[in-house]
Amino acid sequence: MMSTKKVQPRIITANKKSQPVDWEALLVGFAGVKTVIAYGANRNIFVQGEPADAVFFLRQGKVRLAVTSKQGREAVVANLGAGEFFGEGCLAGQRLRIGSATAITPCSVARIEKQLMARMLHERRGISELFVTHLLSRNIRYEADLVDLLFSSSEKRLARALLLLAHFGKESRAETVAPKVSQESLAKMIGTTISRVSHFMNKFKDLGFVDYNGDGGLTVNSALLTVLLRD
Repeated sequence: MMSTKKVQPRIITANKKSQPVDWEALLVGFAGVKTVIAYGANRNIFVQGEPADAVFFLRQGKVRLAVTSKQGREAVVANLGAGEFFGEGCLAGQRLRIGSATAITPCSVARIEKQLMARMLHERRGISELFVTHLLSRNIRYEADLVDLLFSSSEKRLARALLLLAHFGKESRAETVAPKVSQESLAKMIGTTISRVSHFMNKFKDLGFVDYNGDGGLTVNSALLTVLLRD
């Protein structure tokens, strides 16, 4: 007989590993934990050097994380999609933001104050377990990005970046990456020049791997994966 006892959310079981975590459902009901804010494209969510006093949950849209050097050079650390957290460095003692977060597309973002997030992780074991799993998964992706930067060609790095932006592997289909994604941003992501990005983007377009929409959006075809599989 099925028990009617209410239980806390727990980490996903083995037969549901492929299903995304419904963070929205987990956060509902925790009093005062969320302030939802809308950001237009190219708006800063937070800026490098500002006080690190909150964690953010991306409900809709895409966000770019970047770091700027003292000389003014910018490096793109990551591009995030809906369902991801960012700004969590404040939970580990980070007093100031070490980078900036900017909306690539119109976004809906939940701001969770540092103290409230810490309390939620302490009181809700299920959420704590899932949050740690989420951070570890993203850390693995960052490590893969570093290996890619050190050992892969510019062409393969660009192909991988485009596939990640299109969330390839989640639904196995072509998907619009972002409206008017610039070649300058792509160059910063993969550590190369704009001219190299332009060369490979034209090549990918000729091969049917990518296509530009009428509004400037970019569509990535899953066939682009063949570039990564080459020796």
